[in-house]
Amino acid sequence: MTTSIIPSDALCVADYQRLAKEVLPHSIYEYIYGGGGDEFTLKQNRTALDAIQLWPRVLNDVTHGTTATSILGESWRSPIMLAPVAFQRIAHEEGEIATAQAASALEVGMMVSTLASHTLEHIAEKLTSPRWFQLYWQLDRSFNLELIQRAEVAGYTALVVTVDSAIHGIRNRAQRAKFALPDNVAAVNLVNRPALPSSTFTPDQSIVFQGMMSEAPTWEDITWLIKQTSLPVLIKGILHPADAVKAKSIGAKGIITSNHGGRTLDCVPSAIEVLPLIRQSVGDDFTILMDGGIQRGTDIFKAIALGANAALIGRPQIYALAVAGAAGVAHMLRILREELEVAMALAGTATIDEIGPACIYKSR
Repeated sequence: MTTSIIPSDALCVADYQRLAKEVLPHSIYEYIYGGGGDEFTLKQNRTALDAIQLWPRVLNDVTHGTTATSILGESWRSPIMLAPVAFQRIAHEEGEIATAQAASALEVGMMVSTLASHTLEHIAEKLTSPRWFQLYWQLDRSFNLELIQRAEVAGYTALVVTVDSAIHGIRNRAQRAKFALPDNVAAVNLVNRPALPSSTFTPDQSIVFQGMMSEAPTWEDITWLIKQTSLPVLIKGILHPADAVKAKSIGAKGIITSNHGGRTLDCVPSAIEVLPLIRQSVGDDFTILMDGGIQRGTDIFKAIALGANAALIGRPQIYALAVAGAAGVAHMLRILREELEVAMALAGTATIDEIGPACIYKSR
């Protein structure tokens, strides 16, 4: 049973993960925490961030300091945004509504998932901070248009298309825990989705290649989608510089460098490792957000220094939601913002624009 009381020993993001394990049913916790395969990528997301050292400068006047920034023409209180996380009612009865209330209170943007357990319209009503809609591609193009048009009418200001999880990764942890979506939680934004055509396979065909992947989008589909909306479109799930260049060339306004929290393809690099290469490939004027393993304000600092415009927070929002509802999510976000402020002040960087590669120590 969750409460709205912030535990006295919730002092950092990792504390919320520990506390969530105590309050969530085992199968749900394992589903949220788990990664793909042997979870090498899940571990690497954290290991790679831990290996990066900051290189502070002293005696700089930072009394005019601020975490404020601008992303795609929107003013943000800090370079932090809540990543799209599906089915949040598995962690708390209010689900995405509580998360939206917390985001608004802390002036943090929120990406709302196609697989949210509340309608995208209802969530938007609770969001006064930047609101972006995350689209999982649907086989029926007209249904994609319907979702996009609903997002436009509801006041979402950007569209994020996730492209790295057309099919689920191999999630043995969740399988061992026998996770199943509770009966009272559903993808309510997809209730009117047209039925998928039935498929039959010959002995030489694959249920993966000829089956599930037949529903996956291609570059042609994303190019078409960009032309259907006035919203800026960002592509989420890019790890290769060549794909980043391709996204820019077809008209995407930005990308999210991400390995889906290590939940899809295992044995791939962390986003923080490839971020400098991707930034170099697309230039300084292209919007890049990054996610994967962010737990500290210093992690956000590192992401910005290596080329990101902002960082996304994934699992921690669900841990905090499970522990203390909207109050927990708001507290978790405040912790991160204050940690970022401390990191900036002690590194001698008063503004987000002052954080760059020179802030990272590289051994000679």
